[in-house]
Amino acid sequence: MKSLKQHSNYVLAINMSTILKGLLIFLVSLLSIFSISGILTSLKPEYRIMSTALNEAAEHVSGESLYTLFELENRAFSSISLESEEWPSLSSIFFQIAANVRFEDPRSFLGRELPGFSIFDSEILVAGEGTDFTNMPHESVPPKESIAVENEADLQNTDTINSSNQDEVKSPLTTGEKKTVHLYFTHNRESYLPYLKGVKNPDDAHHSKINVTKVGDKLKGELEQLGIGTSIDKTDVIGNLSKKGLEYWSAYEESRQIAQAAVTTNKDLIYLIDIHRDSHRKDITTIDINGKSYAKLAFVVGGEHQNYEKNLKIATELHNMLQKKYKGLSRGVFLKKGSGTNGKFNQDLSNNALLLEFGGVDNTFEELDRSAEAFADIFAEYYWQAEKVDHQITVPASSQ
Repeated sequence: MKSLKQHSNYVLAINMSTILKGLLIFLVSLLSIFSISGILTSLKPEYRIMSTALNEAAEHVSGESLYTLFELENRAFSSISLESEEWPSLSSIFFQIAANVRFEDPRSFLGRELPGFSIFDSEILVAGEGTDFTNMPHESVPPKESIAVENEADLQNTDTINSSNQDEVKSPLTTGEKKTVHLYFTHNRESYLPYLKGVKNPDDAHHSKINVTKVGDKLKGELEQLGIGTSIDKTDVIGNLSKKGLEYWSAYEESRQIAQAAVTTNKDLIYLIDIHRDSHRKDITTIDINGKSYAKLAFVVGGEHQNYEKNLKIATELHNMLQKKYKGLSRGVFLKKGSGTNGKFNQDLSNNALLLEFGGVDNTFEELDRSAEAFADIFAEYYWQAEKVDHQITVPASSQ
């Protein structure tokens, strides 16, 4: 029987258009990968994807919502009854993504449209009592004529200013001859209305002699009594701007020289503190604690540098400590970046840099002195605790 072999013929059809499409897709994908990688690596540090992005996202999720998520996975959580939390609507989420408008934040509607509105475009990272979007710290730019020495207001009530320290008890802890804290003043002429005769406008509350440097003197004395060696630089930054013909917003560039000199010339320096005064009125910047009136404090952190989280950590810890011992004294911790603000405030020069607002335009030095004492008390507690961890405490032989 003759075997028959059947041969099957296969035809391979090559479609050149399909190959070209494939190559094109491959090239586009490759270019996209390189382009995205290039964009991510070329962004400024403050805009890169980092842990703060997760923190900011988590800030908008309430504890009740997180608890509900846990309950979906573990029914044991349902045994504890909490107030029901409404889930955010998809429409509001999509609207926020598309238009960058958040219904719960009225600033997002007008912040990019109204001139000058950007001064309120800070972020409340840690809110103190009574703090909201309407009373966040801000510093108004004074008219040129109000910072000219020849136009300065006459002084009043100066006999009540007392920068001496009543308590002369020295701390058993000391830094010795080391100056580990440096105080300086970017807006050194920021003053207080109770001492400026005839001045009513908060924008005009500036003076070359009676100003926030007095608060620095008080704080320096209190810190040194608590054993912390402190230096102070009262350079007339605003006066230097006038001499150089520079605008007020150049103040941080001018004060940067002061901060840099302190950091580079003093090897013992640990903390860098820039002291300011807020522009809000007394109802926002004053609090009664145990029957005594205090000027409120506010911590401002510049977010436009790579290591701002370290400055943020210190400010947050000090705020929390103040909240425990002097409840309500701190208005909170605020992050400033973007257009309309410096964004660094020289805080990129040190991981331990603070910008501290002492009171507002209506506060008196009696109130400010109490706040300086309170802050020094808390700061010393924080300082010596940190020094114990680092094993750097120096104790006088007489107290051992």
